[in-house]
Amino acid sequence: MTASLRPFHPSDLPGMYRVCLLTGAAGEDATALYRDPELLGHVYCGPYPTADPGLSFVVVDEQGVGGYVVATADTVAFDAWCRRAWWPVLRGRYPRHDDPGDGTADHVLRARIHALDPSPTLPDAPAHLHVDLLPRLQGQGWGRRLIETLADALRARGVPGVHLGVDGRNTRAIAFYEHLGFRHERTYDWGHRMVLDLR
Repeated sequence: MTASLRPFHPSDLPGMYRVCLLTGAAGEDATALYRDPELLGHVYCGPYPTADPGLSFVVVDEQGVGGYVVATADTVAFDAWCRRAWWPVLRGRYPRHDDPGDGTADHVLRARIHALDPSPTLPDAPAHLHVDLLPRLQGQGWGRRLIETLADALRARGVPGVHLGVDGRNTRAIAFYEHLGFRHERTYDWGHRMVLDLR
């Protein structure tokens, strides 16, 4: 079986969470960073196909889900939906706790769940995305196809642009986004916000 790209199906979610974890440390495996292997997916993957499944796409092969892109067309509306329907459930499941000092980062994401700041408002790029691809499928054009497929879906909704955040240590991803036409919109201590014009 060769790899293929298709729209999200709810049965894909466990595989997507696994991809999220295996790429969650600036593109590298984050398994050792989290005691709860689902926590990263709950923050950066799960709410998107739950809120708007039409903007999630996966790449699958004989080993299962190997990559995905998830997005929202309207970041402000998505934040409001998360505050109403997503974060309250997770806050009950994941109370805050202090850094245990063992190198794990669960406490960082728990703090985010309890004190998420509003996302930036970018009138020319109201959509935002997360894209992850396992090493076995990298270098074959699947990342480009995922983003192009999403871009077409966003254009069909009249969305003028999309943004994303990328860890400054992930130089390979930054170069990939630049190659696709993303521009650096703002730099933070953790990395960069990049924007793709869809018009």
